[in-house]
Amino acid sequence: MSENLSESLLWQLKEGLFNGELLPGAELQSQRRMAESQGVSRSTVREAVGQLEAEGYVEVRHGGKTRVKNLLEPYFNMSVGQGVALGDNPEFQRQVLDVRAMLEGEAAFYAATRATDAQLQALDDEYRQMQQRGQRETTLEKAKEDLRFHMMIAESSHHLLVISFSQLFYTRFFNAIYGVLTCTLKKYGRYPDGIRAQHSAIHQAIMARNAGEARAAAVEHILYTRRHLDD
Repeated sequence: MSENLSESLLWQLKEGLFNGELLPGAELQSQRRMAESQGVSRSTVREAVGQLEAEGYVEVRHGGKTRVKNLLEPYFNMSVGQGVALGDNPEFQRQVLDVRAMLEGEAAFYAATRATDAQLQALDDEYRQMQQRGQRETTLEKAKEDLRFHMMIAESSHHLLVISFSQLFYTRFFNAIYGVLTCTLKKYGRYPDGIRAQHSAIHQAIMARNAGEARAAAVEHILYTRRHLDD
């Protein structure tokens, strides 16, 4: 009986990982709380979590906290330092934008399809805060704000690969993304007018759960920036 309960809990935890409810980097509930919430014994929880760790899905950290691992990290060889070193290279910036166009298009598509009502509300709140913050921000703050908005979309996709890759990509290549925005602001003296309209289009399509339009708007958002870089 205990073995069946352990297997059932193990599969439940895996489902949470695969559908993006348990995000890479997040901590699992303590074993005591998990046992209470699931109505099972501590030994059942310990067995299920131990199997998750053995299969490489989680790692137990100092103090006994269990963190969800990013399954793509072992295959993502470029370090954060290497990304910083390449951040001012125009050709590398273009390559980063090309990848962003594909990645954010898929994230927006799945977010429109799979986001929970609570995630849509959080995304709506973030979008409205972006509009209010406006011109008072530094270029660095704008870059961080933009990625926070897009990372929220990725996390709402409930797509394990989209979430995992977005986390790694934005972390390692932030300097290139920031560099593109800096270059654009130097060239035009302001944030391009179309960016605000594109964020609005992405936001509206996701809120309306129109997956096709969300994907198209997200892709156009990045290609618009790339065109400004090429001009």
